[in-house]
Amino acid sequence: MKNHVQRVIAAVVIVFALQSHAASAQGVLGPVTVPPVPTEILVPAGNTVFLKGSAVGTQNYICQSSATGFFWKFVAPQATLFVNFRVGPYEITQQIATHFLSPNPVEGGTPRPTWQGSVDTSIVWGKAVASSTDPAYVASEAIPWLLVKVVGAQDGPMGGSLLSDATYVHRVNTSGGVAPSTGCSAAANVGALALVPYTTDYYFYKAR
Repeated sequence: MKNHVQRVIAAVVIVFALQSHAASAQGVLGPVTVPPVPTEILVPAGNTVFLKGSAVGTQNYICQSSATGFFWKFVAPQATLFVNFRVGPYEITQQIATHFLSPNPVEGGTPRPTWQGSVDTSIVWGKAVASSTDPAYVASEAIPWLLVKVVGAQDGPMGGSLLSDATYVHRVNTSGGVAPSTGCSAAANVGALALVPYTTDYYFYKAR
């Protein structure tokens, strides 16, 4: 019972930090270190990392047809982001965001990859501006690493801005998520969905 209470207290601490501001969250979680990335997806100067979320979810595809045959078309991501931190002897895992496709109101409803804070509901929409499959960084059978530019943002209803301060997002350390090589080869397959498991780390940046 004592251990359970201590874990609950630790979770409450991080929830309040995440709800208040990105700077508070970084103070609780500690500094964020970005791994080396290919030069083609480097974040532009003038931006600094403030948050890392480790994601577990699926990359979703639909089977479609064309004049030349059948193919898996990417539809949307669906994932949950977590942070890990220590409070005394305890290792805590806390959900911080969800990731999905939604209309960006700043662009008149254009569908964009979306990250929404789980505590303060602040939200950002992004557009991939660079990618890399460099085998020196990206694992085989893994989706590319990405540099995503934030093209829309909103604070949460209570003014929370955990994510809405973001300017860029990195998708790195990917595993899985690649479209299937089978299951989309005939008219009977058209419309079939494939929810392919993946993991990745998302790093969020803001202007200095």
